Amino acid sequence: MEDLNILAIETSCDETAAAVVRNGREVVSQALYTQIEIHKEYGGVVPEIASRNHVKKLPHVVEAAVRGAGGFERIDAVGVTNGPGLVGALLTGVSYAKGLAYTLEKPLVPVHHIAGHICANYVSHPELKPPFLCLVASGGHTQIVWAENYTEYETLGRTRDDAAGEAIDKVARVLGLPYPGGPNLQELAKRGDKTKYKFPHSFRGEDHLDFSFSGLKTAVINLLHKFGQQGQEYKKEDVAASFLKNVADTLVKNTFEAARRMDARALAVAGGVSANEQIRAAFEKKAKETGTALYFPEPKYCTDNAVMIASCAYYEFRKGRRAGLDLNAQPVMEL
Repeated sequence: MEDLNILAIETSCDETAAAVVRNGREVVSQALYTQIEIHKEYGGVVPEIASRNHVKKLPHVVEAAVRGAGGFERIDAVGVTNGPGLVGALLTGVSYAKGLAYTLEKPLVPVHHIAGHICANYVSHPELKPPFLCLVASGGHTQIVWAENYTEYETLGRTRDDAAGEAIDKVARVLGLPYPGGPNLQELAKRGDKTKYKFPHSFRGEDHLDFSFSGLKTAVINLLHKFGQQGQEYKKEDVAASFLKNVADTLVKNTFEAARRMDARALAVAGGVSANEQIRAAFEKKAKETGTALYFPEPKYCTDNAVMIASCAYYEFRKGRRAGLDLNAQPVMEL
């Protein structure tokens, strides 16, 4: 059980990725094909197009990752994301991984996508060990998770409607920014006044840890409609900065309250939204004020990637989890 090389495949959305990770923390090789330019003309991910491109590119991506690791003989197990995500995209990765594991006569390990995001921190921070608290904020998910150990999780709070990433993408779109919305909104907000507009916060006065971003998104859209109807001039950068401040404040408030309740000594943040500079700065400020150990994955491991899946698969493999050839894609999965 020492020096295990896990080959992992990730195709839950629009990134075609494969990686080989040793012992859950050491990246041996990785390869990724991004479809951003393909989906840019549509303003977002088109599931059918994403799936077709996975089919075309996955063999080449896997071959590149395996070649970088020294060949298939160096692989001890095959990990794959089987949910949650876009069902067609997931199926391409699951089908390929099953065929590969069968051919190589290697164990097949299913991986939960959100657990993978949490495990991205293990690669960036080898000293991090559970238990710890983790906020996972990606395109379709926003939830606060208590990582009891390497394979057991408890969700303490989650979004009841739009995830933070979804709200960011939608606000970026109404501001006329090109896809991908998140990075472009971040750059626009850097030039804006984050105190210019006061947007509402959800669940004021309630003591649960859930999120809601649909009201915030609607407030921004209504403000822009009002400006348009009245012919009032405004600066997009001020709207972007004020909006992102609201998102950051909400994520920080709930996450650090969860850390207080759990008496967490370590706090991690993961997912694509965790790459946002304004949100990182808000977490770093609060962590400094409270003396909390704070961890972020490297930006390249915040968005969907196979390194995080390989890391998670290692710990699932050590636990004894295996899948048969009847493994299927699950677009909706509880953590």
